[in-house]
Amino acid sequence: MSKLSDFQIIKKLGDGAYSSVYKVRRAEDNEVYALKKVKMLNLSDKEKENALNEVRILASIYHNNVVAYKEAFIDEPSSSLCLVMEYADNGDVFQKICSYQKRETYIKEKKIWYIFIQIVRGLKALHDRKILHRDMKSANIFLYRDMQAKLGDLNVSKIVKRGLSYTQ
Repeated sequence: MSKLSDFQIIKKLGDGAYSSVYKVRRAEDNEVYALKKVKMLNLSDKEKENALNEVRILASIYHNNVVAYKEAFIDEPSSSLCLVMEYADNGDVFQKICSYQKRETYIKEKKIWYIFIQIVRGLKALHDRKILHRDMKSANIFLYRDMQAKLGDLNVSKIVKRGLSYTQ
């Protein structure tokens, strides 16, 4: 099992309400990953459950349009849950939209449809496994060099236990 010292932090990618995400390089194989570090110490029981839920869901699914899970471990010194995932080398859809807005240009319709179809495929893969994402937004759709789109940030996702879902 890995530990945090096995990874070199290249840069911080962002902060969420309960976590920080880093671009890291694993010394063992020199591969680049995204590492989400969730500080468990000050979380409520519900927030801890959401963090562990994300690990369970990501570990249970492999699909071209869902961010790939690599591993998870606890960093004892910081009491943090560390979730290692594939790194999206082209940012996210929110960043892409902002970039186009700054340049006062438009995303080509063909590219929008290309990304949209992949989002729908990712959602279908989740729904086929009775998983509801529950936090769909442009910042949670990650892009790769070839404009492949993948859904991520599944920490508030839910697994539907019965026919209809009732969410809180």
